[in-house]
Amino acid sequence: MKFLVKSMLLAISMSTAATSVAADVKQSVLEKYAKHAQFMDLKISPNGEYLAATSRDENGDVQLTVLDVENQGIKSVTKANKGQSVSSFNWVSDERLVMTIAREVGALESAVPTGEILGMNADGSNQTILTGYRSEHLKRYTQIVDLLPDEPEQIMVFAINPRSKEPFIDLYRVKVDSGRARPEGRIPLRWYRSTNVRVLLDDDGVSRMALGVDPENDNQSVIMVRDGANEDWREVARYDTNGGSFNPIDVMPNGKQVIGLSDTETDTQALATMSLKDGSIEVLAAHPATDLMPIMSIKEGRSNELIGGAYEYNGIDVVMFDGVNDTDFQSIVMSLTKAFPNAQVGINSATLDNKRMILTVGSANHPTQFYLYDAEQRALSVITQSKPWLDKASIPQTQIISYQSRDGKTIKALLTLPKDKEAKDLPLILLPHGGPHGIRDSLTRLDSDAKVLAEHGYAVLQPNFRGSGGYGREFLEAGYKNWGTSMIDDMTDGVMHLIEKGIADQERMCVYGASYGGYAALMSVIREQELYDCAIGFVGVYDLNMMFNDGDVSEATAGQNFLNMVLPADKAEREKQSPVHQIDQLKVPVFIIQGGQDVRVPPAQAYALRDALDAKDHPYEWMYKENEGHGFYKPENNIERWTRMLQFLDKHIDG
Repeated sequence: MKFLVKSMLLAISMSTAATSVAADVKQSVLEKYAKHAQFMDLKISPNGEYLAATSRDENGDVQLTVLDVENQGIKSVTKANKGQSVSSFNWVSDERLVMTIAREVGALESAVPTGEILGMNADGSNQTILTGYRSEHLKRYTQIVDLLPDEPEQIMVFAINPRSKEPFIDLYRVKVDSGRARPEGRIPLRWYRSTNVRVLLDDDGVSRMALGVDPENDNQSVIMVRDGANEDWREVARYDTNGGSFNPIDVMPNGKQVIGLSDTETDTQALATMSLKDGSIEVLAAHPATDLMPIMSIKEGRSNELIGGAYEYNGIDVVMFDGVNDTDFQSIVMSLTKAFPNAQVGINSATLDNKRMILTVGSANHPTQFYLYDAEQRALSVITQSKPWLDKASIPQTQIISYQSRDGKTIKALLTLPKDKEAKDLPLILLPHGGPHGIRDSLTRLDSDAKVLAEHGYAVLQPNFRGSGGYGREFLEAGYKNWGTSMIDDMTDGVMHLIEKGIADQERMCVYGASYGGYAALMSVIREQELYDCAIGFVGVYDLNMMFNDGDVSEATAGQNFLNMVLPADKAEREKQSPVHQIDQLKVPVFIIQGGQDVRVPPAQAYALRDALDAKDHPYEWMYKENEGHGFYKPENNIERWTRMLQFLDKHIDG
């Protein structure tokens, strides 16, 4: 079938004393957006008897709670060590769960897994550390590869030796009651720093495909396959970084093909299959302007059949395919997506017979909620909300807009407007995303920064400038080596679009961003000296040359390869695109916000910008939190950050 479908305060101010506008800051608004989600994940047991949910305790750590569905009572509550959280969890049988442990280190970075897997019964008994340094048997860093739903007494994991510089990947079957491990062979791919390895099993529990990265060959992606349990591994495909690739998702039930995403024959990520025999790719469906994601049916705990595709362009949409076998499941998905227009609907878990399913529904305008769906009754009921204190009817609304760049590219962006205000002559905050490559601002995610700013009367523009992900390889690569040039121009063109539409007041505009967004905030006010009133950089990059020596990206060969690909090759050009070397062009006040434990963008970047501003006696404000990382994690620090930001904006955007 073929289709064509589209995250010790040092208050140093070199400017005039800050005026007191604290009364204008809505403290209750900051508190509700800073508060961590109460519930992160929720799943139903295979027989439907229990619900398990991850939620935060009074210290902010994530715990696992098991509920009895019939009696509506708490069966057990399980916590990790202090400072650690339950990261992920899954039911492996009607009575037993496995969970992974992680450390949460910053609002803009994902939790850091410890490599440990724990097992326990629904009632909290028989708690066993199955893998990791504290386990009795497999004392190595591990990741779950497959839950083996047909073998509920064990799971498949891969393990690496964390002391090895470039370890191979070893597979093990691990007993979920004791942690006893049985070797299942070695994957002939190495785990290089700043890369990952993925292994896919077929429905019989046999590893059939592995995907890795080869930093020694300029970060080529490598796919290896084998024909069966006792067969040798062989390389079936190798892709250059900029030459398109295949991203495998699941081995199909026939054991002969893998469903995945491919841009080898299309510019955008298409739904495609790869032959396990020879690596040949067949494109099933593609959108000419945006990536597709597969919608799979579920059968007895496993993905079963490709029944449709999901995409985001003008909104969140799905397309359902003709000629599928599992029409009943497809019908359920269709009815659910119609019930929640322009929201991301996911089937989080299901009973083995699919009679009951746990759904997650969320978007930029719909705080994530968990629902129980009864397939027999076709009935939907709310279980809980991730952030029950957020009222979807009262939060500022975010929409997708389109505009043209100066060289003719179509740019998609998110626009968040304050409620109960006419969309006319509003003060504007340009909010570029981090990354920058492969990332995009999406309607599928509620952005607290955008909502806080809009709640205080600002229009907020989040442009998906060239270099962003999701719009095809050509659009992505157009941003390479242009961090401070055409990527910034795309942002400026979006601002000018809103001015021309009468939405934004040209006399009241500032730029704020985090990570690359912090860099873009500074470069925007440097390139457009008369357009903005101020800039705020949060954990931002300010000297491109420093990226080759400071931070965790540069510590690995793969990271060095990435930097050489996306940043200008010439040092002088990198300086030209670096705020610290362009302070003479800076005409507006700056607010620098930094975490002391940031390893992605170390504090040295913030200090370099501060030193450059001091040398020119340029006005700035400074906020430094010693124990925060690449993004602030503690609610009280985010409340303080937003308070300082709003005061800074109020002082300069109207001053």
